[in-house]
Amino acid sequence: MTGFTELSRPVRMAVWCQVLVTVVATALGGWLGGRHGATSASLGGLISVVAGLAFAKMASRRKATSAGEALFGALKAEAVKIGVMVVLLLVVLATYREVVVAGLGASFLATALSFSFVALKREA
Repeated sequence: MTGFTELSRPVRMAVWCQVLVTVVATALGGWLGGRHGATSASLGGLISVVAGLAFAKMASRRKATSAGEALFGALKAEAVKIGVMVVLLLVVLATYREVVVAGLGASFLATALSFSFVALKREA
């Protein structure tokens, strides 16, 4: 099993960025929507964090020996990430009756985008 510290630096930074965005979104959600707003924002962020970690786990499973294998591995990891996101979103929406959809969606979107932006950023 791949530990968090064994992931590449850009992926670790992307996950930490997602956690930071989740904390900020949770505070904002709590301020605007009370307890349920904060909980919804937390869940939206955590969905992206879990999906990002699933992506990283899939992407680091084995080293590609060709460009085709690398592309296939990246696409497979992205498919897993999207699948995890969809399943977790459905679980939250089906089970949390007091969900604040705006808080959940905004936090989810912000953290999902932050993963892509930070993970793909080249070091200067």
